[in-house]
Amino acid sequence: MNQLTGNQRRKKYDVVRAAALEALVVIEQGEQTDSAISSVMEGKNFRPIDKRFLLQLVNGTTKMRRRLDHEMRFYLSRPKAELPPKLANILRLGFYQLRFTDRIPAAAAVSESVNLAHYMTGRSRANLVNAVMRASLREPQKVTFARKAEDPVKYLGDYYSYPDYFVQYALKEFGYEQTEQLLRLGNQPPHVTYRVNSLKVKPDEVANVLQVNEVEFSFGRYLPEFIHIEESGLPLDSELIKTGKVFVQDESAGMAVRLLDPKGDQAVADLAAAPGGKTTYIAIRMENQGRITAVDKSRPRLKVLTDNARRLGIKNVTAVVSDLFNFNAGPYDRVLLDPPCTGWGTVGKHSDLRWAKSEDDIRKLSKIQAAMLAKAAKLVRPGGVLVYSTCSIIRAENDSVVEEFLAHNEDFVFESAKGSFPEDVVSKEGYIKTYPSFEKLDGAFAARLRRKG
Repeated sequence: MNQLTGNQRRKKYDVVRAAALEALVVIEQGEQTDSAISSVMEGKNFRPIDKRFLLQLVNGTTKMRRRLDHEMRFYLSRPKAELPPKLANILRLGFYQLRFTDRIPAAAAVSESVNLAHYMTGRSRANLVNAVMRASLREPQKVTFARKAEDPVKYLGDYYSYPDYFVQYALKEFGYEQTEQLLRLGNQPPHVTYRVNSLKVKPDEVANVLQVNEVEFSFGRYLPEFIHIEESGLPLDSELIKTGKVFVQDESAGMAVRLLDPKGDQAVADLAAAPGGKTTYIAIRMENQGRITAVDKSRPRLKVLTDNARRLGIKNVTAVVSDLFNFNAGPYDRVLLDPPCTGWGTVGKHSDLRWAKSEDDIRKLSKIQAAMLAKAAKLVRPGGVLVYSTCSIIRAENDSVVEEFLAHNEDFVFESAKGSFPEDVVSKEGYIKTYPSFEKLDGAFAARLRRKG
């Protein structure tokens, strides 16, 4: 085993990598990535470049956890032994830098990992990190994967770093080629999309600001008031966002609001509304007219919604703190229900999601979603419209919930999105369906239901 040099023993560890390690340990224990990153950055005077590096390390290492563990085992003397959390995550960080970054020299990745291990776990484990990482550089051919033809689930799960149950579902739903594309794109850096606030500005005016700042962008493929920002985009504290001229929201999320088709003279309810992305888009589509009731059981999240509405100049939203099952107002002309879901359509943006959700979560959530849809239906006036939407691509949370509802509610009819939306986002059944494999879109689902008059 290669021993630490004198320089490695004396050199202080890198504070950004140390913060990344701290975040990774708590994420593995169940903390959400965003809150873990916010916590480790608190009180630290990181430069913008440091913050970007931290985000890259934490999100990338979290996403690729299974792949990194798979590769590491080929260089450990006891490959099946469970490693202590800090040591495991130091190795993951190191292997991530070796395998998935192109601007960090291999020597620096090894050296910084060893320094971090020395200060965080002691000299003997630092020697282990040194030996394992150097061996991986000397003998990269040692790493092998299952054969695609013999065990596609294990191959795709190990190589693209996803849980087996999701790979199995995707293979059954989409076939091998589309599944591989879906998994690969879910590992790419997340895209950012602005929704232009037409109450304050026009899309062309925002485009001019982006051009002046040399930001590459493209207009939404389906909804023209959405603008996709390329890698060199403005920071999230830019003036466009601070002044409410734009709101960060995926184009796929806007489709549910378009399907709802709210009018300025209507009463609208947005259920499970916080933090308000769809609520505020409804208000803008209604041109600040009519009446919107935003219902959510979380007071802190509703505070975010009202703050967002205020920044955007929205005045027709009333926030109500209530569990949906205790909410009995109405009836409403339009009702939008976006219930809790697994979020499998946003796997590219939430790096811990693939490890935080399970098959059991799908079963539990689908029951909750069905109950919430049945309750939401009671708030719709005769002739009114109910839109059910999720950010999941799992049928059990989408098609199955709607089909079960229709089977037990003869006073509602399904209205197809065919003819109202481009064919590539409308399923053969008439639902809105997008996938993370679509260019610059998350996965989402929406179905429009009308109560008989």
